[in-house]
Amino acid sequence: MTVTPARRAVILVSGGMDSAVTLALARERGFTCHALSVAYGQRHASELEAAQRVARALGAVEHKTVDIDLRSIGGSALTQDSIAVPDQAGSGIPATYVPARNTIMLSIALGWAEVLGAGDIFCGVNAVDYSGYPDCRPEFIAAFERLANLATKAAVEGAALRVHAPLMRSSKADIVREGVRLNVDFAATVSCYQADRHGRACRRCDACRLRAQGFADAGVADPTLYV
Repeated sequence: MTVTPARRAVILVSGGMDSAVTLALARERGFTCHALSVAYGQRHASELEAAQRVARALGAVEHKTVDIDLRSIGGSALTQDSIAVPDQAGSGIPATYVPARNTIMLSIALGWAEVLGAGDIFCGVNAVDYSGYPDCRPEFIAAFERLANLATKAAVEGAALRVHAPLMRSSKADIVREGVRLNVDFAATVSCYQADRHGRACRRCDACRLRAQGFADAGVADPTLYV
């Protein structure tokens, strides 16, 4: 009998609920999961601590955190203390958008995938219940996949690379239900833009409101720790 080798995948894990469900989905699909987090100068370390918990609980064979200083270029409420995190999302792209963040994170994931010999990258971006970020759209993911297959030694030599965003068209309620099905411990995740050092959420920011509404719409008790 021929044994099919395990398929390796790099999974971007932020510590939030979407990336946790994405990791669980990748594992369910039979991938050997290598979790990747990025310390980019975000306001708090709570989400990175959550990423460690999530990667361990959901069976990642390895978890790597890469440091990159996006504070040095500024331009976002998530990297600059001088820019307030808004309590309500207004019109247009919000102050919590981090310039080029998803492009940079996917590029790091792409590099690691080449080193590992992995042909698949997973990320938890979502274009339904989100804050209007341009790098969470299906067009962006499709464009990055095209780039990956032009820019890498692996692809040029015939090993096509695929970028998966399995939650792209899911509502937050859908994501909650899928996480429940996959036994994701949402209490271990942190979504808040300005969580405190204990990972307790503010209740007020856009991320908190979308998360809470997702649990409410799904009819699932919200396990989030709030200040």
